[in-house]
Amino acid sequence: MAETPSGKITIPSLRARKAAGPRIVCLTAYDHPTARILDEAGVDLILVGDSLGMVVLGYENTVPVTMDEMVHHTKAVTRAVRRALVVGDMPYFSFHLGDEESIRNASRFLKEAGAAAVKVEGASKKRLKLVAAMVEAEIPVMGHVGLTPQSIHRLGRFKVEGKLAGEARRIADEAAALERAGAFSVVLESVPVEVAAEVTRTVGIPTIGIGAGPACDGQVLVFHDVMGFSTGYAPKFVRRYADVNGIMSAAVRAYAADVREGRFPDDATSYHMKPDAAAEFLPKRGRRLPGRGM
Repeated sequence: MAETPSGKITIPSLRARKAAGPRIVCLTAYDHPTARILDEAGVDLILVGDSLGMVVLGYENTVPVTMDEMVHHTKAVTRAVRRALVVGDMPYFSFHLGDEESIRNASRFLKEAGAAAVKVEGASKKRLKLVAAMVEAEIPVMGHVGLTPQSIHRLGRFKVEGKLAGEARRIADEAAALERAGAFSVVLESVPVEVAAEVTRTVGIPTIGIGAGPACDGQVLVFHDVMGFSTGYAPKFVRRYADVNGIMSAAVRAYAADVREGRFPDDATSYHMKPDAAAEFLPKRGRRLPGRGM
């Protein structure tokens, strides 16, 4: 088993890992107990993703997620983290109305929530200008190309991007442009392995893959998918390492059965008065004290 690198994760240390390794481990988290587990287990990057909307808040997609929701959950995560670098995901329409408002929204992740960086989807000319402006404002930015889930209404459905040569060149060009704009890393989502390998080879910043094959400098998945804590459709690129949904369901059923059949609570999970206090409190009718003998 590979040894977990020690020491606080910083943006310079992540960039150094591109050349020296080991690969960067990233997972999403949205709450304090999960973030604590990830941090103590040696995860390098914790992304408070806008996937929050689908796996925690019950939205159909990521579009409805608000800045206030993202800041709220990022605060919970950063309160638990001691080693990992926390990245806040800029939700849909938090960075679409001009640089000034976008920078103000991005700054909330750092000032209010304690994150170290933000993630921004897309690499249009306008988006690249925004990334450069954020970096100029000393807000570290992680880019995101390939499949961009916030574009679901335009795309119609989630699908692999870059299967055709023209699409592949566009993704490679976008990743390079994000590097020039100052992004410290770039997420490659749902792209063929050939595209991800070429982007990883040609850019000087770490690539973080999700459905992009093994050549990337790091990998990210949604925590709930990895843990088997979500139900329904799981993308091809997900590998489940546990069945938390099954474990929790069985535990709840066992609890419900114990309550209904009177097995919980029992004497071991109940509190008792001291005998002299109980004798003074209860009517002296010779009746049995709860949970005790005669």
